[in-house]
Amino acid sequence: MEKKKNINLTEKAVIEGLKNHFPNPKIELNFRNPFELLVVTILSAQTTDVKVNQVSPKLFEKYPDPYSLAQASLEEIEKIIKPLGYFRRKAKLIKDCCKVLVEKFDGKVPDNIDDLVTLPGVGRKTASVILVNAFKKPAVVVDTHVKRVSQRLGLTSSKNPDKIEKDLANFFSEENWTYISNALVLFGRYICTARNPKCKNCALLGVCPYEKKNL
Repeated sequence: MEKKKNINLTEKAVIEGLKNHFPNPKIELNFRNPFELLVVTILSAQTTDVKVNQVSPKLFEKYPDPYSLAQASLEEIEKIIKPLGYFRRKAKLIKDCCKVLVEKFDGKVPDNIDDLVTLPGVGRKTASVILVNAFKKPAVVVDTHVKRVSQRLGLTSSKNPDKIEKDLANFFSEENWTYISNALVLFGRYICTARNPKCKNCALLGVCPYEKKNL
């Protein structure tokens, strides 16, 4: 039997609800340029932005550009980023990533998804984060929060990030991609949380089809 379409769940309704909570959403990772955003986004995998923000100033003070980080010893990088989860793997990834930046891109972070995903440690999610936040280019970020929110709102029925990205790109007009990429992350992080979602205070309560609302 075909699932009944939620006629209340329009792009306008979702955007208005999100803007109620996050009128001007910003990524919570600290960065000053595309290179720093690239590195901190790789470091943020399976750890909190807060922890990355505590570690990154020391890292960039010592290695302020791709050239210096590409030449750094793994031991030195590991020592700085040790408070983060999977620090050994991440140290290798950011070093290898910087090597490729230097060798193939003259030390500049590319501003298109095809080149970005060729960098070690960069998948579509990281590439989209960089496009949206460093270059202000339209892209759709799908992280664990966006995945959960999209499924609960009925914007996708998929668990596959690439398919979810396509579903969101089809639902939202391109001019809203940059906004929803940051807004949905924050909405999932602070309102539509994995446990005990704050449904009572949610501006999307009236259009949300999620059956296990926390009321």
